[in-house]
Amino acid sequence: MSGEKKHIVIVGAGFGGVKLAKLLAKEDVEVTLVDRRNFHLFQPLLYQVSTAILSEDEIAYPIRTFFRKNPNVEFYMAQAQGADPARKVLLTNHGELPYDYLVLAAGATTNFFGMKTVEKNSFGMKTLSEATHIRNHILHMFERADKCEDEAERRRMLTFVIVGGGPTGIEEAGAISELIEVQKRDFHRLDFNEVSVHLIEATPNVLPGGFSDHLRQYTIETLRKKGVEVHLSTGVVDYDGRDVKFKDGSTMATKTVIWAAGVKAVPFVAECGGEVDRGGRIIVNEKLQVEGQTDVFAIGDCAHYQHGTERPLPTVAPVAMQQAQTAHDNIMKLIHGQTDLDTFHYKDLGCMATIGRAKAVVGKTKMNPEMTGFLAWCAWMFIHLIRLAGTHTNFTVAIKWWWNFLSGTRLGRIITNCEEPETVKE
Repeated sequence: MSGEKKHIVIVGAGFGGVKLAKLLAKEDVEVTLVDRRNFHLFQPLLYQVSTAILSEDEIAYPIRTFFRKNPNVEFYMAQAQGADPARKVLLTNHGELPYDYLVLAAGATTNFFGMKTVEKNSFGMKTLSEATHIRNHILHMFERADKCEDEAERRRMLTFVIVGGGPTGIEEAGAISELIEVQKRDFHRLDFNEVSVHLIEATPNVLPGGFSDHLRQYTIETLRKKGVEVHLSTGVVDYDGRDVKFKDGSTMATKTVIWAAGVKAVPFVAECGGEVDRGGRIIVNEKLQVEGQTDVFAIGDCAHYQHGTERPLPTVAPVAMQQAQTAHDNIMKLIHGQTDLDTFHYKDLGCMATIGRAKAVVGKTKMNPEMTGFLAWCAWMFIHLIRLAGTHTNFTVAIKWWWNFLSGTRLGRIITNCEEPETVKE
């Protein structure tokens, strides 16, 4: 690395981190992008991997491939553990990385709100391995139930509980209900009256945020038509792997609890010298700098930005990508000796969620009207397709979605964690 060029270290290859690295790749700087995985993950479609619509490689993209034409961008595969602002180094499990400017874009992880038994026994859905684990588990449940003679145990295996009524929970519940319809064609002995899907939401409404009451009611009615039982104002307090316990003292027998009820920042950001909020997100000023540090920025899900807004900005991709642009502009201004840094202003592009084939909801914005049904689903598909990485992925995912729409077929119902039989020695 040239001693004259400033070195910018970005932690996290999510939407914000990759966008920022692409912007800085065009500048006369050296960039190191740090992530513990060698791929960029399109998290909004994790639920489609977990329900056998898409395969893993269709929502993940090798990080190095983004920058094969940018020799000033290096990828460093490591687990970030903290930062030492006094020495200006990032601490990782593979050593220290010096920086001139550090950008925290490390994303978020599942928030179980301190419930250790729930964390131990339920399924998170923030990583590719977690989505694959869910898919394997659901398919295993059908295979095991097909051989089970005990009705109570069989019903426990065939009861699927999704906790959290936000877009992730809605999309997962709708996709599982459609997966069950596919399974009906293949399992001849199973009584599918014993199969049930439950969406649990602790508040009185699904889809908090920018969705109207009309869209929320449409979502609930659509889920119920798909066979999903929606439970509102129902809080989970415990889950031992066999029975989930609710705040009112009631229980539900199930072998499957998928947790989509909350997120928190990855723990390491608390070790980077700044103040964090209750969710572990590091607090930034209007310029996206960590309070008290002019050379450390934070963007995306790990940043707490609350300036002129009633609450911190949501943990969604548009926030991270827009913040990446402002972080780039401000870092370049500092490099050129300028002090009039830009203030970040979020442009709300709206909210959307899909409920299944040809069913979705899109919130109203200045640019588009409120939409439901097929048109909303087409809008949802278009927005997600253009954000996927790579032309090959765009093409294959589009074909799969339309084939799934026309036929309902899910060829991704492959169990990948089957135990190999022991080798017989002569």
